[in-house]
Amino acid sequence: MTAAPPPPSAPPPPASRPSGPGRRGTHPARPKAEALVEALPWIARHHGRTVVIKFGGNAMVDEDLKASFAKDVLFLRHAGLRPVVVHGGGPQIDTQLRRLGLASRFTGGLRVTTDETMDVVRMVLAGQVQRELVGLLNGHGAHAVGMTGEDARLMTAVKRYASADGRSVDIGRVGEIVRVDTGAVRALLDDGRIPVISSVARAEDPKDAAAGGVFNVNADTAAAAVAAALRAEMLLILTDVEGLYANWPHSDEVIPRLTARELTALLPALASGMIPKMEGCLHAVNNGVRSARIIDGRIRHSLLLQIFTGTGTVVVPDDGTGPEEATA
Repeated sequence: MTAAPPPPSAPPPPASRPSGPGRRGTHPARPKAEALVEALPWIARHHGRTVVIKFGGNAMVDEDLKASFAKDVLFLRHAGLRPVVVHGGGPQIDTQLRRLGLASRFTGGLRVTTDETMDVVRMVLAGQVQRELVGLLNGHGAHAVGMTGEDARLMTAVKRYASADGRSVDIGRVGEIVRVDTGAVRALLDDGRIPVISSVARAEDPKDAAAGGVFNVNADTAAAAVAAALRAEMLLILTDVEGLYANWPHSDEVIPRLTARELTALLPALASGMIPKMEGCLHAVNNGVRSARIIDGRIRHSLLLQIFTGTGTVVVPDDGTGPEEATA
């Protein structure tokens, strides 16, 4: 008589394959999905709104930062916003001037621009910096269109003088914007394009027009003027600092928020390099822009980080409207 075989043992539970909610909650892509969901209220509030971005600082010369900036702008565009990019080209202009044996000089934070320097400015801005940025944006589709302040009479300027030690100083072919015609920019935005604007302007005075017809315009100033003319939702200025410091150089504490009145009181004490940026922020919020921000462009994806963290310094109108919607 043979013995009965032992009953089969139950297979051990698969320890490496958790089931139920625990398994669903450990997917490696979950943080990415949650980040997108967290951004949804911000995207919904700003859908269809115009955002003017001043591209500058170290982001202009670092290839990795340039690429991440272009992706940030494209993200905003595909999320339903209407980005406009205004750029200068200080580092590239300095490099080209050195190659030609010409000196770079600044007064009151503004570049002294001779006729010879102006030729270099136009060549570098429209022929180099703008083309590189347009190329990066168009690497992902037919989105960006380059233009200068001369095109379609976008920006018209008069001669600007710098202030140094209480004196008015002639700094050459540097312009103060007196008029912005946004027709061409609005047409591009309505067509789903991203305008990329170089900061030179046509001369208003016929005598200046006869002498060359073009002014070099500080890019921070140009971006602020374009933002105000478009009644943009916000102005974002990329630079090489974390924001406006409370007591520089004695402290690196960043002022997170300022009203227009508070900024006006601070302006006389600021370092010369920050003055055009903060004057641009002040002009923007005093002329219909809901907020203006100084952002650290040395950080990859600084535009998108601004959505989630609100880093940098935000300037708002004196009535305080706008900042509560600034971050996701």
